[in-house]
Amino acid sequence: MGILVIRLEAMQGENADPTIVYVCQQTILASMRILKDSHELLKVLDLELIDTNLYRGGNHDIGAHHVFGGQVLSQALHAAMMSVSEDRFVHSMHAYFVLPGDLQHPIIYNIDQVRDGGSFTTRRVRAIQHGKDIFILAASFQLKQEGFDHQIEMPEIPGPEKLYSDQDLLEKYADLIPVAYRRYLRPRPIEFRPVDPSNFLGNKDQEPLRYVWFKAKGKLSQDVRVHQRLLAYASDYNLLTTALQPHQEEAVQHKVQLASIDHAMWFHRDFAVDHWLLYMVDSPSAGNARGFTRGSIFTEDGILVASVVQEGLLRKKGKRD
Repeated sequence: MGILVIRLEAMQGENADPTIVYVCQQTILASMRILKDSHELLKVLDLELIDTNLYRGGNHDIGAHHVFGGQVLSQALHAAMMSVSEDRFVHSMHAYFVLPGDLQHPIIYNIDQVRDGGSFTTRRVRAIQHGKDIFILAASFQLKQEGFDHQIEMPEIPGPEKLYSDQDLLEKYADLIPVAYRRYLRPRPIEFRPVDPSNFLGNKDQEPLRYVWFKAKGKLSQDVRVHQRLLAYASDYNLLTTALQPHQEEAVQHKVQLASIDHAMWFHRDFAVDHWLLYMVDSPSAGNARGFTRGSIFTEDGILVASVVQEGLLRKKGKRD
């Protein structure tokens, strides 16, 4: 708790605004919480209305040095949703991660109500810290409408029932994990079960492809928007690490920087994120210190519910000690 005490005491200067001090203190305390299920996660992701089209959100620490991208995706989508009528649902979102998020300070979400059309609604959201944009989102919402329908087939792979979670695997083989990564060994509100455990534990080059079953822990309401917000959160896992798979042997010799640059997502059909979903992720290309990844998300009975595309930084930072 030493670092926490120092950070809190640093805010107690004579000219400090008591309201700002309180908000920052609560943000620090909340960011340190271990979230055990989706209900706790939703509380942390919740937003506070501070003015018209203006919200404030807290943070939580997943073990990284900065705000988790999935958190900002989910909160920005939530902000956009709250400016849209309930008969319209998000069908696509496109985002850029501009600056690393500071875990110790809340994030301000500023909504631009771009257009309300006959069938579609468009929103822009800026996420702001320290007076600068750290993230920008454009989202499109649509009425429920009839149309043509087709989808790709889900691959035939083992179901989730007999698979170990990634947390089980990491705890079982903790002595093989570098110290820098052991901070990720903590309970999480989303459970992930990799079909091939070597994707998480191997140090040999592999094909840039992985299959991961996942679901939110805890029973959720039937509110479609809640499920979409949590799927946006979960979608930021497993992407750039898949792009790193063909380079594992070289990566273990170097310090590697991974960071999301942009993230796009399309919601095709209704789903329940508290039921098992399959994330099929591949990486067609990596180059110029960037990795490009794609994801398809299926229900357990093979319905394609969402698609994801992300490009991120994949940079070697010198030899490991």
